[in-house]
Amino acid sequence: MNTHGFLAPESETEARERYEAVGPTAQTVVKETAKAMAFDPDEYDRRVTGEVVETARDALFASLLTVRTGTREEYDDWLADRDREVIEQGSENVEHVAWHDALGETVVSATYQSEERAAVATLQRQAFGRVYRDLL
Repeated sequence: MNTHGFLAPESETEARERYEAVGPTAQTVVKETAKAMAFDPDEYDRRVTGEVVETARDALFASLLTVRTGTREEYDDWLADRDREVIEQGSENVEHVAWHDALGETVVSATYQSEERAAVATLQRQAFGRVYRDLL
């Protein structure tokens, strides 16, 4: 079993605090990206909106979420000790599972055959969309 990412909020309050904390970083990333794209001040003001920065914050927060990856057996063993709502995408017949334990209440998981990095990134976005987006 492997662990990716480092953000595993244990409460709604902690999730909100972490989300707020990545705001300045998201703003800096957007600003520096616009600078690298040679936006002049007028173009920057026109194209870099609050929605753009919020999207960057959402993506940054999601990319930091802790995801475990392992075999179906490792996932089932981990899940057996926990009382959680489970949102699982994919097939039970696939060899590997990626999962995120959201707030100690919901497990968001997805099966994958061989592309672990892609599964992690996809699951982080899914966990954000299914659990955190409405909360934050």
